[in-house]
Amino acid sequence: MSLVKFNNRFPWIDSMFGDVWDGGKLFHDDFGLRNQMMPAINIKEKKDSFEIEVAAPGLTKKDFKVKLENDLLTISAEKVSKKEEKDEGFSRKEFNYSSFSRSITLPESIDMDKKVEAHYENGVLNIVIFKKEEYRVMPKTKVIEIT
Repeated sequence: MSLVKFNNRFPWIDSMFGDVWDGGKLFHDDFGLRNQMMPAINIKEKKDSFEIEVAAPGLTKKDFKVKLENDLLTISAEKVSKKEEKDEGFSRKEFNYSSFSRSITLPESIDMDKKVEAHYENGVLNIVIFKKEEYRVMPKTKVIEIT
């Protein structure tokens, strides 16, 4: 038995045609739409809190559902829109449904007894989760010189 080393000289081909070669996923329902509705999330750690920003333009605050259970923060949204046009000789109905759900595991330093603040403005959902008192000290940083 011989061992043959495979050298992929053209990796861009795999990225272009990966769906075709990976189990026939070419005709999967969401081909070309994967992660299109998944919003980007930024998490900032501050001295006394964690601030989470979710980029979700085109939604309203009524579209969101935010749930904090134990150490898991779940952010989800659903948007349903219907449009109907009637004119001489034709009628058209269009429905659009989009949704997403993201879950973030939070550290043990969060204070479940404090109020969690959330507001939606200019296409960004901002969530502030406060830390327990004993965790409200930012770690000291030390610059290490490389010799």
